[in-house]
Amino acid sequence: MRDYEKETAFLGTWGPFQRIVFFLLCASTVPNGFSAFSIIFLGDAVPHRCRIPEGANLSEAWRRAAIPTRPADGREEAVPCRRYRLDAIANYSALRYTPGVEVNVTDVELEGCVDGWVYSGEIYQSTLVTEFDLVCGDNWKQPFTSSIYFMGVLCGSFFSGQISDRFGRKPVFFVTMAVQTLFTAIQVFSPSWEVFSVIFFIVGLGQISNYVAAFVLGSEILTGSARVLYSSLGVCLFFAFGYMMLPLIAFFIRDWRMLLVALSLPGLAYIPLWWFIPESPRWLLSQGRVEEAEAILRMAAKRNRVPAPEIIFTTVEGEEKQKSTQGETYSFLDLLRTSNIRNTTLILFLVWWTLSMGYFGLSLNTSHLHGDPYLNCFISAAIEVPAYILSWLSLQHLPRRLCSALSMLLGGGVLFFIQLVPPDIPSLAIGLEMLGKFGMATGTALMFAYTGEVYPTVLRNTAVGSCATVSRVGSAIAPYFIHLGTYYKYLPYILLGSLAVVSAATTIFLPESFRRPLPETIEQMHTCTQMQCGWLSKKPSTREQHRNKITPGIQL
Repeated sequence: MRDYEKETAFLGTWGPFQRIVFFLLCASTVPNGFSAFSIIFLGDAVPHRCRIPEGANLSEAWRRAAIPTRPADGREEAVPCRRYRLDAIANYSALRYTPGVEVNVTDVELEGCVDGWVYSGEIYQSTLVTEFDLVCGDNWKQPFTSSIYFMGVLCGSFFSGQISDRFGRKPVFFVTMAVQTLFTAIQVFSPSWEVFSVIFFIVGLGQISNYVAAFVLGSEILTGSARVLYSSLGVCLFFAFGYMMLPLIAFFIRDWRMLLVALSLPGLAYIPLWWFIPESPRWLLSQGRVEEAEAILRMAAKRNRVPAPEIIFTTVEGEEKQKSTQGETYSFLDLLRTSNIRNTTLILFLVWWTLSMGYFGLSLNTSHLHGDPYLNCFISAAIEVPAYILSWLSLQHLPRRLCSALSMLLGGGVLFFIQLVPPDIPSLAIGLEMLGKFGMATGTALMFAYTGEVYPTVLRNTAVGSCATVSRVGSAIAPYFIHLGTYYKYLPYILLGSLAVVSAATTIFLPESFRRPLPETIEQMHTCTQMQCGWLSKKPSTREQHRNKITPGIQL
């Protein structure tokens, strides 16, 4: 069986070629950080009350009296979706009563906001909420807008992985980058919430497809410590930079349409980079396109100023037998076909689902926390930087199962303590929530790298894409999961914490990939030992060996 990393060792791990690929692919995730969380500011709820039309012919005192109030945080605030009947208020006004003194307006019948709403301009000039009146009877559309985006992300995760495994990493990477950029700009012209939501679905489809393709492309081109740095720190850190830049941009651009224009511009810089980012040689080899893979590596050797051997990929024993299957395509079903792969896949599905629900739930909740929404969002983004650095250090020195379990225990465990914080110390509750976000972000970064190491080249993009698909089911319901706090404030934290602890326990059954080379074929994934693969692993049956073309007794 061919050893790709040994045969390409002449390139080194950190030459000019690797540095160009590393930084260009990392930078491609900055727009992803914009897109993933833009809804925090595009669709944030705004304080509002019923509109009192000018034709009501009421004094300013009676106009204020027409809006009922309720206590909130030790003060009185206007009820957002109801008002007193204006005809009754007008009668009292005509009789020259003083509002709230001679007449008890609370005895007047209430009605809905039949004349629309007045929105506070204290924070935003405009959002989707103010533009399309997503309040009162239509307030369900606020969290549903986020869910629509994540449903697009879900579909993109599933289909892009299989398309990338069939047609290549590079074409999918650039096409989905174009989709994300173009449709973000098109959203500016949305005439209704329905049109915006359809386009937002397409943006989500392109966003995750671009991210997964960039992740897998870099993981397969880079080797050794450069690959670990890229998959655990590089893409995640640049994603966090984009996330951190979002509240800064939104702070200065408070109109939702102009904000979208600003967020779409960085993607245009990637149009000329087609000629600088190569296709994955590993993928080309898996398709039997040896000459194209060698051409890329010779170009890389030239950039690194190192000599390339006359024949890079030598023929090894069994090579001729494998050539007949190199062009074979694989699908999502191959992730569930045999017991070893199926056990691994199902556990990873649970872990990814839990991490995504926790990560996005806590991220989207920042605008509802005590304090300035821009500052809270920035802190939530900035906390990811040390999280990703920790994930990188963990992947360098610790077994994958151990660091994955510890990150989820941290992220979920601290959420249980939020309910113990006194109400007069909101900063402590915010600190615990950010610490939970720290653990979830660390675990998410670890799982991207871990999943890419577990599966073989012929299934890697399908596997990462499928796990991302399942995780987006969690992110799609995360807005409603957080909404459970309206019934009991601490219920979301208790449920998220419990899921994280259960998921952490299941990681002990996953294969261990620490300091092992990336598997190239399904056969290599099957031949790991009991200690390397985890407690649920077992030797493939004779039927499974025949199905996957494994030769018994040969250690690869």
